[in-house]
Amino acid sequence: MKFAVSMLRDHVDTRLTADEIGDLLTMAGFELEGIEEVDGDPVLDIKVVSNRGDGLSVVGLTREILAKDPESRPTDLYVRATRRFEDVSLAGENPATITIDSSHCNRFALMAVSNIQNGEASPTIRRRLEQAGMRSISLLVDLTNYVMLELGQPLHAFDVDKLGNAVVVRQAREAEKLVTLNGIENELQSNQLVIASPDRAVGVAGVMGGLDTEVSASTTHALIESAHFLNTSVRKTRKQLGLNTEASYRFERSVDPDGVTAALRRFAELLLEHQPEAVISTILDDYPRPPKEIEIDLDLERANRLLGLQIPAASAVRYLTSLGFRVAGHGDPFLIVPPSWRTDIRREEDLVEELGRVHGYELIPDLLPEGQTVPGGVNGAFYLLDRITDRLLALGYHQALSHSLRGVHALDAVGERVGPRNPGSPDTAFLRNSLIPGLSDAAQRNGSKDQFWFEIGKVFSPNEGRSVAILASGALLPPGVNEKAETPADFYAVKAAVEDVLAAIGIATDFQSTDEDARLHPFRQAKIGDYGVIGEIHPSLAADLGLADRTIVAEVNLESLLQQDSPELKVKSFSRHPAVRRDVAVLVNQSVPFAELETAIRTAAGPVLERLWVFDDFRGPGIPEDSHSVGIGMIFRKPDSTFTDEEANQVRDEIAAALQSVGATLR
Repeated sequence: MKFAVSMLRDHVDTRLTADEIGDLLTMAGFELEGIEEVDGDPVLDIKVVSNRGDGLSVVGLTREILAKDPESRPTDLYVRATRRFEDVSLAGENPATITIDSSHCNRFALMAVSNIQNGEASPTIRRRLEQAGMRSISLLVDLTNYVMLELGQPLHAFDVDKLGNAVVVRQAREAEKLVTLNGIENELQSNQLVIASPDRAVGVAGVMGGLDTEVSASTTHALIESAHFLNTSVRKTRKQLGLNTEASYRFERSVDPDGVTAALRRFAELLLEHQPEAVISTILDDYPRPPKEIEIDLDLERANRLLGLQIPAASAVRYLTSLGFRVAGHGDPFLIVPPSWRTDIRREEDLVEELGRVHGYELIPDLLPEGQTVPGGVNGAFYLLDRITDRLLALGYHQALSHSLRGVHALDAVGERVGPRNPGSPDTAFLRNSLIPGLSDAAQRNGSKDQFWFEIGKVFSPNEGRSVAILASGALLPPGVNEKAETPADFYAVKAAVEDVLAAIGIATDFQSTDEDARLHPFRQAKIGDYGVIGEIHPSLAADLGLADRTIVAEVNLESLLQQDSPELKVKSFSRHPAVRRDVAVLVNQSVPFAELETAIRTAAGPVLERLWVFDDFRGPGIPEDSHSVGIGMIFRKPDSTFTDEEANQVRDEIAAALQSVGATLR
């Protein structure tokens, strides 16, 4: 859009030069494309984005200057424009009639002017139109263009002697023809909106008028049209007809629906300045579809946080009111009502952008980005489940997937079962309350020998949630894989797998002997903390189910474990110094858990103990019936020096004394 700076200064009293005005508008989002001198007057060429139709007028750009420059002041003309030129008095009779017969027209107004001579406009108006790239034609046409340039509202003048007083706004009839002002005959389509007399189309709404109702030098009586058309309708029609006009350019970007009659009053004022003897009627206004007013909450604290600025409440209110917004309340939040010409404002983020734009994007401080980002890849509970799966696969177990609906099974957990109201069969009558029956079925279907299975899935019980279950029997590796005969899996092998899995998700647990689970051997079962069980399937049940002897199972409810914070990763440097091994064999009552022995050893040895393990568990001749001999291997290492034999022996003696305190005697 081009306009002369002198025309802008009619609306704003400012000390800014043309270059400074261009810079200000650029920083406000209206890019300056160039400045040129025309007749000694600087002319600005401003690029207006597609959703800011309010910027296609001198008044609209004046509003931006007043909002951004606190030293600029509005002139009387601008104040009158904001009040819709309500002081212009119109009293003549209006003989026109309006019929709106299309939803593509939201508002249509007519004003009749008579006793006029359609000569030339004043030199100032002609010069400013030419500076803006418009051709001076005649008084009526020049005034409609000048008002459009000033207020952004397109107007059109019809010769009443050629049109009549009845105006219809309707869709074009199929194949209806109209010769537009450019002298081209256009074949219209039914989706196109036209201005018409009762018998024919006389103009393409929002695009161009018709040639046969054009005002001329002989026109003495005219109808001045001002309207608001649906922007999408104007855009589609303009493209179909290949017509580009100043009016369509503005209608496509949406004009102010509440400014329709203000433009007619401004036209009347300018016409009377040229021809005081002109007779001007009242305005006939049909407004069937006024826009709905919206209200938006603005949290200024959030706005400042998003912008990285600290805009005071008083400044925020001044910015918004200068732009025409209504501001209610004193914050927390503000209630903002956008003006009718700002159809692009629909949510709080739009208001935040307005504040940043007017306050000045250049004032946003240079800061490094900060905040939280979502870690890449799998995270949270799903990451921990993947860790469990990976560990069990690495240990040689196969993953099973079983159906959540099951029938009654001997290895079901204790408790009431629930299921669908109308099950398809007895085999799908209940939701599972344990994963162990599914693993039992998998082992039985695969021959029951040398079976190593696990499953992760949801169980439905009082402690419902995701669980992991393990089943092991026989040798992990088939014959021929290694030369040594492999020891069949037992309670301790599965216990080690459970410890490995829980360690993978950062959980340290303990095992307590129990005989409460009737599914398991009464003397070969244990509780896993407060959330699981491990043991050998009762021999009679194993026989009934076709499972191998010494089939070991474990099940852990993971739901509460997955809710815990991820374990903190702890690392330490490797020692370059050699390790020293010491072994002890102790005689201890079978009722004493190994966890007590381990705790005593770790406490006595301190940080020099690198690793410990059980290498022998002997029960037989020479050992009391209620006791057993436990052989424990230990590795000692210091991070900064070599561990001597004397030091290792001293630590071993301290460990022996600690073991005696829990009832274990050195052999």
